[in-house]
Amino acid sequence: MREYLLCLVVAAAVTYLVTPLARSFAIWWGAMAAVRDRDVHDEPTPRLGGLGMAAGLVAAMLVASQLPLMKSVFSGSTEPQALLSGAAVLIVLGMIDDKWGLDAPTKFAGQSLAGAVMALQGIAIVWLPIGGVLVLDPLTSVLLTMLVVVVAVNAINFVDGLDGLAAGIVGIGSLAFFAYSYLLSFEYGVTRATLAALVSAILAGMCAGFLPHNINPARVFMGDTGSMLIGLLLASSVITLVGQLDPTIVPGPTFVPALLPILLPAAVMAVPLLDMLLAVIRRTRAGRSPFSPDKQHLHHRLLEIGHSQRRAVLLMYGWTFLLAFTAVGLAFVPPGVAAIWFVCGVAVLFVAVRWPRLRTRLAGP
Repeated sequence: MREYLLCLVVAAAVTYLVTPLARSFAIWWGAMAAVRDRDVHDEPTPRLGGLGMAAGLVAAMLVASQLPLMKSVFSGSTEPQALLSGAAVLIVLGMIDDKWGLDAPTKFAGQSLAGAVMALQGIAIVWLPIGGVLVLDPLTSVLLTMLVVVVAVNAINFVDGLDGLAAGIVGIGSLAFFAYSYLLSFEYGVTRATLAALVSAILAGMCAGFLPHNINPARVFMGDTGSMLIGLLLASSVITLVGQLDPTIVPGPTFVPALLPILLPAAVMAVPLLDMLLAVIRRTRAGRSPFSPDKQHLHHRLLEIGHSQRRAVLLMYGWTFLLAFTAVGLAFVPPGVAAIWFVCGVAVLFVAVRWPRLRTRLAGP
């Protein structure tokens, strides 16, 4: 645990210290987010905050490679190299997009390339816990890995619409992944040093280090450089977790062990995935491109109800926390306890979401 915490702290500290430098570079380079109709910020804001997060990633990986327990993650494995290679592709792509803007097909191609680069170097979905263990052929493995990367990257990009929103959601999700993968090592004898747990801890640190600069009112945006990077890291946690977990080692009702490796990633990313799905349906039905921007995302609807930016962000944090840690709880507590936690959480959050209108009704005419 101490080595994971050290990596988290290093990622947080380096991200926090480097982000102001990234902000200054963005201003000098002219990588600024102009004010558009669909945006909620009211003045041009520097992008490229993702460069600070990238620095946190590299620093934490370097430290991890020298630690006694974490060395086993790097020894004889190409996975760390695969992770950094895929990240490098998206960092370059994100910087170009933050400066000049790229069309959707170009970004899709770059995201697919990053997924392929990772898959071909060792971070790939090689089996699925469906009907026991379904082993994938090499081509299907690469294509499915690319799909997971593209979906995760775009889901985080879609939800990145309010100050602190994407970093907070991904930070909570990565903590859930870390808790799950780390607790498995004690409860069920899985190896204590895994890339899934390490990346999750580092990602949580990166988000924690970036949030002080990004909480409303934000001084810098992570931009596509950051949103695509953290989406990729979250995807890599999903991929390595699914690839390393034997579903038969997790006790519980018959359906839980087999579905948990799929359920947990879906729960962690439920909020951004739902937002992306609704956006695609909404825009397609209107005869527009699924990637055409609008002002009807989940966070926009919370603002319309009457929540402030900060309250809307906290509510989306709450939903992410509830869904992610309910899924984690299914592996370690009786399903009934997890169900009670989930139902109580839904009730509280539902009232919190509707509170501005409920308060108006209670106040009367």
